[in-house]
Amino acid sequence: MEDLNIRINGRAGRITLTREKALNALTHDMALAVLKALNDWRDDPEVDLVIMDAAGDRAFCAGGDIAAVYHAGRAGNHQVGRDFFRDEYLMNAAIADFPKPVVAFMQGFVMGGGVGLGGHASHRIIGDTTRIAMPESGIGLIPDVGGTWLLGRAPGRIGEYLALTGARMGPGDAIHAGFADTYLPEADWPALIETLEQTGEIHRITGADAPAATLAYRDLSTFGGRNVADIIEAVESAKDTDSLKALQRNSPLSMAAGLFMVRAARGDLRIQESLSREYRFTARATEQTDFLEGVRAQIIDKDRSPKWTAEASTAAVQAVLAPLGTDEMTWENAE
Repeated sequence: MEDLNIRINGRAGRITLTREKALNALTHDMALAVLKALNDWRDDPEVDLVIMDAAGDRAFCAGGDIAAVYHAGRAGNHQVGRDFFRDEYLMNAAIADFPKPVVAFMQGFVMGGGVGLGGHASHRIIGDTTRIAMPESGIGLIPDVGGTWLLGRAPGRIGEYLALTGARMGPGDAIHAGFADTYLPEADWPALIETLEQTGEIHRITGADAPAATLAYRDLSTFGGRNVADIIEAVESAKDTDSLKALQRNSPLSMAAGLFMVRAARGDLRIQESLSREYRFTARATEQTDFLEGVRAQIIDKDRSPKWTAEASTAAVQAVLAPLGTDEMTWENAE
């Protein structure tokens, strides 16, 4: 397909995102194609490892292409969103559990769906331009695509901070937070890719000293509060103006649900548990949350002035994360 270049080069299965003008935003068809490629290569003796990269300098993948989900939801069709998120999550889990090494080269923007693609690879390589974020609370969603799994494993209160504010991480912070593994100047990436293709040997990956991780030195204890209201009060007292602006800007329901989900994910033993919990929210997103209004304000009309209306009480969070019955994510036949 024209949005992806999927092939085998040497010993490597190769997946290259080619929607450069759209910042390599992930469509439903792209997610299905990646999942099929992984399933095709799982037992292929000619493929020793998988390499994922993307065209252009600006983005590895700036997120999911949710315009179709928005328009269908506005028209009362909520199944389009459910199908997209379900298949995307199946792909996320397939990457995380793939029995062969998966190497992701992530330049520029790596956000939302881009984290779902590269963030679960076994070997995650980043460079100076890399900016990683989970900004979903700004569009009325929650950190999904396995984002709560990663955030729940970040040190200290970094997970809560990133989930609620959507803050961006440079290379040093991304490695410190557990969203990447290896820093390597981007000029060195083509040579490494060629070596991996020729040899299929994952030990050929060597990195350089990463830039300093500013998050390692930040006091984020303010994000340890019992709920969002407590966190906002603590952030105000600490005079953390940047964080406060984000907390006042983002969807209250998304932040409340995201906070609960990051903390719940700390008890998960497999990424599938986190993805299933995320799906409970996203399956209801176009019908019961602030998602359509958030997408309208940030992506469709671009007035950057969402009018949040969804209730953010404990009961509302419990309702939007309640089991889906027969629509729950299932994993038995996911391959």
